[in-house]
Amino acid sequence: MKLGGRVVVVTGGGNGIGAALSRRFAAEGARGVVVADVDADAAEGIAAEIQGLGVRADVCIESDIIRLVERTIATYGAIDLFCSNAGIGTAGGPETPDAEWQRIWQVHVMAHVYAARAVLPGMLARGEGYLLNTASAAGLLTMIGAAPYSVTKHAAVAFAEWLAITYGSRGIKVSCLCPLGVQTNMLAQTQGGPGEMLREDAITPEQVADAVIGGLQEERFLILPQPIVSEYFRRKAGDYDRWIRGMQRQQAKYLGPGL
Repeated sequence: MKLGGRVVVVTGGGNGIGAALSRRFAAEGARGVVVADVDADAAEGIAAEIQGLGVRADVCIESDIIRLVERTIATYGAIDLFCSNAGIGTAGGPETPDAEWQRIWQVHVMAHVYAARAVLPGMLARGEGYLLNTASAAGLLTMIGAAPYSVTKHAAVAFAEWLAITYGSRGIKVSCLCPLGVQTNMLAQTQGGPGEMLREDAITPEQVADAVIGGLQEERFLILPQPIVSEYFRRKAGDYDRWIRGMQRQQAKYLGPGL
């Protein structure tokens, strides 16, 4: 997919990766960029900068996603690319309160489900459309010290994979964005070992946006801004037990023997 003349929606578009994507899509000649964020001021600020449309939307609430899609179609006529990008960070293990598990599940999994429900009928009727779901390298590997994050990002990858398999023959393209460390507010707020580990080689949101443009042009399922993730994933699949032992060493280095 080339972005020229396209209509794009970006959730979590008010900052970080979402803001970088919104700016880059506009620079690539998108006909309309809709910046959605739970922070209305942030969404409207980025939208004003790129002459797009800012919309407040909480991706945890399905009716917000429906209204977002309806407003976009009313304004621009269709949606060519929906970027389900919003994300949050939650550390901890099984002791993490149910409310936190539910919240991150809503943001990282159900938000993608709500987006697909809302945009697929129109895309299928036209015989074309593109879904870009932001997951994480943690969805292919894991993130030490953060069970809720790792589990929900795995689920996000699985759902994107299912969409690609199920609707690919009907003109629907799907890409899953899986960055490693990125210089965002979320990473800056990540305390302790995991944050330290990821900050060592973190890239900018603009570098992620560069990778996304390349991935969309090639219509690749996995978009990996840091190519080393592909090698890690290959090693994991090639010898799962060896990979777990290696991750246990990372756990001991950054967090000690256990949570």
